[in-house]
Amino acid sequence: MKKSHIIALGVIAIAVGIIISTVGDASTYVGFSEAESLAKEGNNKSIHVVGTLKKDSQGKIVGMIYDPVADPNSFQFTMIDSLNREEKVIYNQPKPQDLDKSEKVVVVGSMDLQNKVFRADQILLKCPSKYNNNELQAEESKPAVSMTKP
Repeated sequence: MKKSHIIALGVIAIAVGIIISTVGDASTYVGFSEAESLAKEGNNKSIHVVGTLKKDSQGKIVGMIYDPVADPNSFQFTMIDSLNREEKVIYNQPKPQDLDKSEKVVVVGSMDLQNKVFRADQILLKCPSKYNNNELQAEESKPAVSMTKP
């Protein structure tokens, strides 16, 4: 075999090894029930839980506790996962800026069985689309304005 073939096979073997090692570290999307069962089994790997913020009938967020004067690195809120299980989430960082406007929330972390809460290491937000169907229809119905001089 040529040296170039041996080097190419070595590079491919290293790449396969890296891919296999990162697949084992990849976290998965689960609900709070599965996060709790994983924690009971002793699995404290970081997991993703997708859900929405708990809101009342008027659309106001319920269960959010954040006082930046007392402790800017303590933020708590109630989240409902995709299976409609409600859980308290604790995030030891400042509150994300557009959390109130987000449609979906993804928390990355693990269940704390002692305190019966989900401890988030990271919060990912899915912000609402800046284009809503109602706004697009309103824009289309507006008359066009000409910018040319008569």
